[in-house]
Amino acid sequence: MTNLIATIFIASFILLGDGTVGLCSLNKAQQASSVTTPEPSIRDTIRHDGQTRIYWVHVPTVYKQSTNLLPLVIALHGGGGSGQQFETQSRLSEKANQEGFIVVYPDGIQNPGILHLRTWNAGACCGQSASTQQTDDVGFIGKLIDKLTTTYRIDPKKVYATGHSNGAMLCYRLACDLSNKLAAIAANAGTMQLKTACHPTRIMPILHIHSQLDRNVPYMGGVGTKSINKQWNSPVDSTLTVFAQIAQCKSQKQVVRSTDNYTFYKWTNCEGSIEIQYYLTTDGGHAWPGGQKGARFIGDTPSEAFVNNDIIWQFFKTHSLP
Repeated sequence: MTNLIATIFIASFILLGDGTVGLCSLNKAQQASSVTTPEPSIRDTIRHDGQTRIYWVHVPTVYKQSTNLLPLVIALHGGGGSGQQFETQSRLSEKANQEGFIVVYPDGIQNPGILHLRTWNAGACCGQSASTQQTDDVGFIGKLIDKLTTTYRIDPKKVYATGHSNGAMLCYRLACDLSNKLAAIAANAGTMQLKTACHPTRIMPILHIHSQLDRNVPYMGGVGTKSINKQWNSPVDSTLTVFAQIAQCKSQKQVVRSTDNYTFYKWTNCEGSIEIQYYLTTDGGHAWPGGQKGARFIGDTPSEAFVNNDIIWQFFKTHSLP
């Protein structure tokens, strides 16, 4: 029985590959000299839909030195992960200290199965999970934003969401159902899983990052060869086309820049000058580019094309709610 449980445990993380990432080799010496260990994040809870939900808040060092309102980034872990695990994996708290924004790392709801893995209800995904339980994660994130913007000095017009894998899938659901509270989203290695039409109240700027070598959520769509539950994933292009059509973009996807390591695409001539961007790397896999190897032991080598946090924050800081 012990061996069976261990096998299921390993297989679950092969499913989404959310546990391990390696330090990006790009400018390693420069990163090592400039990175400082962030202050520990603050654990807190909120009641929603009859459940106690956990989240972890990282406040940058500049918060105590100024009275200015700061941006907020909601960072959503992948399936089987946690808020604390994703903080280690993504290294977003280090970027928050450098750039002066607050990060919150919510925990997904634990599954009723034997391992109680945490997932998000993105509409579908991941076997017996938050989606099969119909967990109200959209309402939870909305309530969390309301609480944080009254608890901390946060600019409500500069609230963003990013996530990996199942967390990226939830980002797309939030772009459809919570566009009145989010200025932009950045999704990594996960496509839209909604089974209903997307009808946002405002057009959402979108950034997507993916690897050609992702075998959990293939960028071309379909069932990943490393997927245990054999779920079908929509292609990245199909997901982004949904939002390009909502934004009434008059031009199709165009190549902005192409290197040996990645291709950068953009949809242009969209309503309200909305941007839809897409980075597709040739290396890496189902991982967070530039992230740090965390506590898990199964996962792909991250892309060395760029550091995700740099790309994501550069995108976020140019957008705000009207």
